[in-house]
Amino acid sequence: MLSSIPFDQLPVGARIALGLLAVVQVGLEVFALVTLARTPNDRLVFGMKWPWVVIILLINTVGAIVFLAAGRVSRPAEEPVRPLVEHDATRVKNAADLLYPRKDRESEQS
Repeated sequence: MLSSIPFDQLPVGARIALGLLAVVQVGLEVFALVTLARTPNDRLVFGMKWPWVVIILLINTVGAIVFLAAGRVSRPAEEPVRPLVEHDATRVKNAADLLYPRKDRESEQS
């Protein structure tokens, strides 16, 4: 037999647990909505934000977790760093010589 117990008759530990669960749920939903607002449309699975708002708000905690786990597409890979060519190596060596002169070169120059 199911019966409903008024909130004020619950033990203190149960009230604290319910309060913490409510804070976690609201915090997770707010975090998911802020993340959704900052994510560009081209990185979303559906390509639009309004379906995710509906999912996050109507499915509560599970909707927020689904969005954060699978609702966004990863960013494309960055362009690789171009290899160091001989011209660049000479510039780096010259810059290093200017910044950190060797003692034996100073005596040759004077």
